Amino acid sequence: MTANAVFIYSPEAKRYKFNQEHPFNPIRLALAKHLLEAAGALKDEHMLTASPAGEDQLKLVHRDDYVEAVRRLGSPQPVPAEIAGADKFGLGTEDTPYFPGMHDAAAAIVGGSVLAADAVMDGRARHAYHMAGGLHHAFPDRGAGFCVYNDAAIAIAHIRKRYGARVLYIDTDVHHGDGVQWSFYADPDVCTYSIHETGKYLFPGTGFVHERGADAGFGTSINVPMEPYTEDDSWLDSFRATVSRAAGYFKPDVIVSQHGCDAHAYDPLSHIHCSMRIYQAMPAIIHDLAHRYAEGRWVALGGGGYDIWRVVPRAWAFVWLAMTDHPLMDRLASEGANEPLPLAWQEHWAALSDAPLPADWLDDLAAWTPMPRRGEIAARNKEVAGIVLQQL
Repeated sequence: MTANAVFIYSPEAKRYKFNQEHPFNPIRLALAKHLLEAAGALKDEHMLTASPAGEDQLKLVHRDDYVEAVRRLGSPQPVPAEIAGADKFGLGTEDTPYFPGMHDAAAAIVGGSVLAADAVMDGRARHAYHMAGGLHHAFPDRGAGFCVYNDAAIAIAHIRKRYGARVLYIDTDVHHGDGVQWSFYADPDVCTYSIHETGKYLFPGTGFVHERGADAGFGTSINVPMEPYTEDDSWLDSFRATVSRAAGYFKPDVIVSQHGCDAHAYDPLSHIHCSMRIYQAMPAIIHDLAHRYAEGRWVALGGGGYDIWRVVPRAWAFVWLAMTDHPLMDRLASEGANEPLPLAWQEHWAALSDAPLPADWLDDLAAWTPMPRRGEIAARNKEVAGIVLQQL
C-alpha cells in the first residue's frame, strides 16, 4: 500500500558542519524535527533511514576529479599539495571550506535525497521529505555557497536515468538555484524554476529572467528575481502566478522542490522582508500543483536558512504539515489566524537559543514596521512576474 508521505532521515547529515563560526549549522535539522514530533505530526512509522550515496550516484552530476578532491580534503590530515589545490575546487573559501569527514557527510545528504526520489518514483509513497537536502549551489567541478555535493541535481539526474520522468524543480530559497539550473540548462525534460532575491545584489549573482535555457532546453529555465525588501503579498503574488503557469506549461511527471527559508526578514544573509506566512503558503501551493499535474508525486528538500532558532524550525515544519494534510495548515490559512507552538519544544530549546524563541507558528505582523517604497517594490516585482508569464 502506498503511504501518503515519508520523512527521510540521514543520520550522518549532522556531521555536515564547516566550523563553529559558520552560519550553516546542522542543529537546525534537530530543531525542526523535534518541533514536528512535539506537535504530534511526525511519528516513527513515517520515517525511512537513508544510506550514504555511492560514487556512481555522485558522478551522475560531479566530475571524477572533484569527488576525489572532496574525499582527500576531507581526510583527517590532507597533504599540503591537496590543500594548495583546494581553491581550484571551490573548497578553500570562507563560504565553503573543507572540513574533516566532508565527503562522508555530503554523501549522506545525497543518499537521503536519492532515497526520497526512489520512494516517490517506485510507488512506496506519494510524497517524500528530506529536510537535510537542498544543497543547490554545488557545480560538477566545484563546491560553492556552503554546498559540497549538489544532492538536488543528483536526485533529479537519478530520476531521469532510472525512471525517465519529466522533472519540475521548484526552488524557493532566497538565493538563486544556480547549480541545479546549469546542470540541466539544455535538458528539455527538466524544468528549473527559481524565485529569489535578484542577483544584482545577492549571491550567486545569477537567476535573471533572460536565463531561459539553451538548445533543446530553451524555455525550461524559469527565473523570478525579486527586489530587495519584498514583503509577503508581493512575494506570494509573484510566486503563485508564475509557478502555477510553469507547472501547467511543463506538465511534469514529478515535482522536486527546494525549501530554503532565508527570504525571511530575520535571516542575516539576505535583504528580503517576508514573514512566516510565505512558508506556510508555498508548500501548500506546491502540494496542490503536484496533485494537479504529477499524480501527487512530490519530493521536497530543505536548503538555506540561517536564523536557525526563530525561522528554520517553523518553516521546515510547514513543508511536512502540507505534505500530510495536517489540519493546522487549514486553520492557519485563514486571515489573521495563529496558534501557539508546542510548549515542550519551547522549553526544550530555550536555554540553548541565542534569541527568544517564537511563541506562535506565524509572526505577529502588527509589530513589524512596513518597508519604505513598498508600492515601488511591489510594482517592480509585478513587472518581472509579467515578463515571466509572457515567456510561458
